[in-house]
Amino acid sequence: MSARFFVITGGPGSGKTALISALARQGLATMPEAGRAIIRDQSRIGGSGWHGSDRRLFAELMLQWELRSWHEAQALEGPVLFDRGLPDVVGYLELYEGGAPGHMHRAAEQFRYHGTVFFAPPWRQIFAQDAERGQDFDEAVATSEALQRAYAAAGYKLRPLPLAPVAERARVVLDHIARATA
Repeated sequence: MSARFFVITGGPGSGKTALISALARQGLATMPEAGRAIIRDQSRIGGSGWHGSDRRLFAELMLQWELRSWHEAQALEGPVLFDRGLPDVVGYLELYEGGAPGHMHRAAEQFRYHGTVFFAPPWRQIFAQDAERGQDFDEAVATSEALQRAYAAAGYKLRPLPLAPVAERARVVLDHIARATA
């Protein structure tokens, strides 16, 4: 386990990326979300590795992204925030394909983050669809539930973030990180 690697997870449109961007502006090291970048790249090259086409390939690409991010974070100093983590890939496949292959579970077991994972719950008031987020709110809720199960199964404790402005959410994360790394 890397006690200085902190994950913020949750379903689509729950405010994770906005929160991580705010924390990055305060000087924290961050690792970006895999899904959006993969969708953009796959769309640009006409590839099938995205949610609306080949979900298994999309999951493999996300797995590789998350592994690379985990390894790259080793070279960074201090706490590192991840916009999603390896158990997200497991949760994604559990939801959409009925299960994830063994190597994905092994990756989530071997490449660890801090034992407490920040969870951004579904939040209808800020949820929005866009070119890369085709899921509706009900699908966001189902994704959120699958992620909670995946992180719990991987042995993590989920800490729900309040449905509150970014500054308040950031304070919750920063206070927890300060206590955890003291």
